[in-house]
Amino acid sequence: MTQTHTVGEFHVFDTTLRDGAQMEGLRYSVADKLAVAELLDELGVDYIEGGWPGALPSDTEFFARAAEEVNFKHAKLVAFGMTRRAGNTAADDPGFAALLDSRAPAICLVAKSDVRHVERALRTTPEENLAMITDSVRTGRELGREMFIDCEHFFDGFRHDPDYATLVVRTALEAGAEAVVLCDTNGGSIPADITAAVTDLRDRLAPDLPPERVRLGMHAQNDTGCAVANTIAAVQAGVMHVQGTANGYGERPGNANLFTVIANLETKLGLRVLPDGCLEKMTRISHAVAEIANMTPDEHAPYTGHAAFAHKAGIHASAIKADPALYNHIDPAAVGNDMRILVTEMAGRASVELKSRELGVDLSGDKGALDRITKRVKELEAKGWSFEAADASFELLVRDEVSGGLPRPFTLDTYRVIVDHDPEGATVAEATVRLHVHGEPGEAPERCIATAQGNGPVNALDAALRSALAARHPRLAQLSLSDFKVRILAGSTGTEAVTRVLITMGDGESEWTTVGVAPNLIEASWNALAEGLAYGLNRR
Repeated sequence: MTQTHTVGEFHVFDTTLRDGAQMEGLRYSVADKLAVAELLDELGVDYIEGGWPGALPSDTEFFARAAEEVNFKHAKLVAFGMTRRAGNTAADDPGFAALLDSRAPAICLVAKSDVRHVERALRTTPEENLAMITDSVRTGRELGREMFIDCEHFFDGFRHDPDYATLVVRTALEAGAEAVVLCDTNGGSIPADITAAVTDLRDRLAPDLPPERVRLGMHAQNDTGCAVANTIAAVQAGVMHVQGTANGYGERPGNANLFTVIANLETKLGLRVLPDGCLEKMTRISHAVAEIANMTPDEHAPYTGHAAFAHKAGIHASAIKADPALYNHIDPAAVGNDMRILVTEMAGRASVELKSRELGVDLSGDKGALDRITKRVKELEAKGWSFEAADASFELLVRDEVSGGLPRPFTLDTYRVIVDHDPEGATVAEATVRLHVHGEPGEAPERCIATAQGNGPVNALDAALRSALAARHPRLAQLSLSDFKVRILAGSTGTEAVTRVLITMGDGESEWTTVGVAPNLIEASWNALAEGLAYGLNRR
């Protein structure tokens, strides 16, 4: 059902820099956090929770620098902290003062909503906990800050004592909180739990508060794998504020992936939660945040993953050839992604035709070539090639079949690799290549012998090959090897195993991958390396 809420009525609250930073193995520098904040602002989120100033020196520095260095175009920066301490006042609380000193226009305070936590963790009374919430929210409001309350352990507390959990929410709203966020802190809920609790809570609040004052939020951890589903269920039950992190980063299994949440809200529920033109930036921003975090982008992430709209089965490709919407739940361009056709042993003629067209070769009028390429792909895939991961090798195969192939920069005579291991344990590899190097069309090939050393046999081969080609192919200097993967193929054993090598190269503007398969690791590497350089030198 399409909903009519507009941007501003609904809050998108990002906590990548605070809750997401608690992910194991993830560490942001202050410069990293500033860069991520600018990307999130570009996406169009409403609030960016930057951390806990006063508690963490790096977070204090982040807020100081953000106030001077970042010109937020859409988002408001949020400082995170706790309600004032028991027995104190917010005006005299050092932790609360640090939040004000951050100069953030909004503050989010965590408060206990499970009476067991109030008594056992805070070691105070239920009444004092409510007073702490009221005093903190009102003080922040009086000083011109937007105030949010995160109700920690809300769903566990609501199951244990719904009356007290409701009273905490009501107290925060009556004190002037912009939104009260229901936190599934332990991440143990499933969508039915969320729907029931939010519906019950709203019914309990209705007699005392007008509907426009009951702005509830949702913060879901992913311990059941349901964080995104729980967030969507909360919205369908009436929540108007969602929290999450870029790519689902966070403690334990993480938080709700805010990108997935946003895409579902916009494309499935019809909610406009981002400014116009921002949703299609999502895939690029998702990958950029991953790079800053030094994390490999999740290829299988919904909406933003490299494989999110990738089709492998031949029957899918046949339908997509007629109408891409038949096997895509949305237009990939809506979130800045692309549809991809994977060419594997499962491929039929439709897959090969669509993939070739994607690479700039139209096979629709050449049934013979289409049949030959499809047969060749299946034969090579059965022997261990993997064209779904090596578009460049597939394109070379196609062009070899239909147009005599791309010009090859060299023809190999022989190569030799020697590895020396001395008594001190040092290892040096030396490679010699004998080639006929081709230049411009019409030029006679030049026979060349080159030798080079490297820290391993593949590195030595690469260096020798580049040495031999450099004079006639100066563009080679722009090509660099960025990834090298080796896999022993299933069904093979021991030192006689068949090896598959994937090599990724780039020229500063784009990257391409080639594949080599052979019983010999060096031969498989040579095949992939030679194809990668040949492909790269033909790119314009």
